[in-house]
Amino acid sequence: MPDVNVTIDGVRVAVPVGTNVVDAARMVQTAIPVFCYHPRLKPAGMCRMCLVQIGTPKVDPATRQPVLDENGQPVIAMMPKLQTGCTTPVSEGMVVKTVTEEVAAAQKGVLEFLLTSHPLDCPVCDKGGECPLQNLTMQWGPGKSRFDYNDKVHFEKPVKLGDLIYLDRERCILCSRCVRFQDDIADDPVLGFDMRGRNWQIISKSEPGFDSKFSGNTTDICPVGALTSADFRFKARVWELESKPAVCTLCPVGCNVSLDMRHDELMRVMPRENAAVNDIWICDKGRFGHRFIASSDRLTTPLIRRNGTLQPATWEQALQLVAEKFAAVLSSSGPQAVGGIAAPRLSNEDLYTFQKFMRQLGSDNLDHRVGAPGAPVLDDLVADVGVGVGTDLNALGQGTTVIVVGADPEEEAPVYMLRLRAIAERGGHLVVANLRPTKLDRSATLRLRYGLNRDIAFARALLKAVHEQVAFQNLNARTQPG
Repeated sequence: MPDVNVTIDGVRVAVPVGTNVVDAARMVQTAIPVFCYHPRLKPAGMCRMCLVQIGTPKVDPATRQPVLDENGQPVIAMMPKLQTGCTTPVSEGMVVKTVTEEVAAAQKGVLEFLLTSHPLDCPVCDKGGECPLQNLTMQWGPGKSRFDYNDKVHFEKPVKLGDLIYLDRERCILCSRCVRFQDDIADDPVLGFDMRGRNWQIISKSEPGFDSKFSGNTTDICPVGALTSADFRFKARVWELESKPAVCTLCPVGCNVSLDMRHDELMRVMPRENAAVNDIWICDKGRFGHRFIASSDRLTTPLIRRNGTLQPATWEQALQLVAEKFAAVLSSSGPQAVGGIAAPRLSNEDLYTFQKFMRQLGSDNLDHRVGAPGAPVLDDLVADVGVGVGTDLNALGQGTTVIVVGADPEEEAPVYMLRLRAIAERGGHLVVANLRPTKLDRSATLRLRYGLNRDIAFARALLKAVHEQVAFQNLNARTQPG
């Protein structure tokens, strides 16, 4: 894709065609403040925070050639009004000014108007310490408001959008990030706007409320403290937390996450960016499904059966007992009498350690699969035709065909559904073959159905047809004259 040359605050830079002004400015380390714009969402131009001065080369209407000044440089015609940087794509020769008095006045005005409705409850807001509204007000805001505090609009608070997400309508700046994420990324159009004017507000349109498996992501991209999670609300302050990198093990995706700890207590789980795995998203299972670690039903000490009852023991006693049992089996029957079954959702590091332990005992009897004897083993299907190591779904798009066989990604590996939908959005072909309809069918370019327990047969028949077609095309190419 060709580049275009633009000048931003006197710095010339070449950027790809289609880049918006906000992203182009970031390439030269120029920050244009934004609220509604998010690099993973389609631009909306709703908040007007990114207003800048823009000019383009003046063109002679008679010759359709650029008008040059006495130095032979193009004459720049500045637009009469400020433009939104997030919705304006760059063009050849464009000039952008982000630090003029007019721009500064607009930025201060936008922030002042936003704060006429926004409550001053930063000390008790969960977003405090990581709030874009706080940061932008400090850097670009007016410093004080001309509006009376008592004139602020007050709503019922909080509003329970669903079981997991609360909305403080007084804090909402109506940027539509949450609505656009649910509509465009999650394919769950469950949020929308209601009312008008200063009573304009976000509502849930689904029953049950906020019916989505990705609702927690809206709390991450909300630029104020309007959306908060029931799991973390009023539990801690962000500056008290220490983030520990981890990998989610609740489904096969292996989303990169951060475990935000306060001392030895897990306070929340947040997505950790990895473009090749989960981008910046995680599902609600990965975000909220971790409270089992503090369950009163969990064992906190080993139990050893003595006289027919399980009794507490130390780790040293438990490990010694296990070692004695292993030693007895190895000495009497040899290492092949020992076998190990690992949970399939363990991390790669755990699985590596487990297989190393078993092989040091001398046993190769290892598995992670369970099922009825003689039943088809779907893992074999994945090994035969599944994506290989190093596959980056984020890099697939136009010219790519992805086939999903016998899977319901939203239930089994939720974030994969987001990645697969994105491939179709980028122009790739998405084929969904299944026994029954799934939500991914809505994004598919082709949908296929087959009978019960026919997953492997379908995949192998498809591979056979592909190989035959390729062989036929190769033969055709060799037999063409010339």
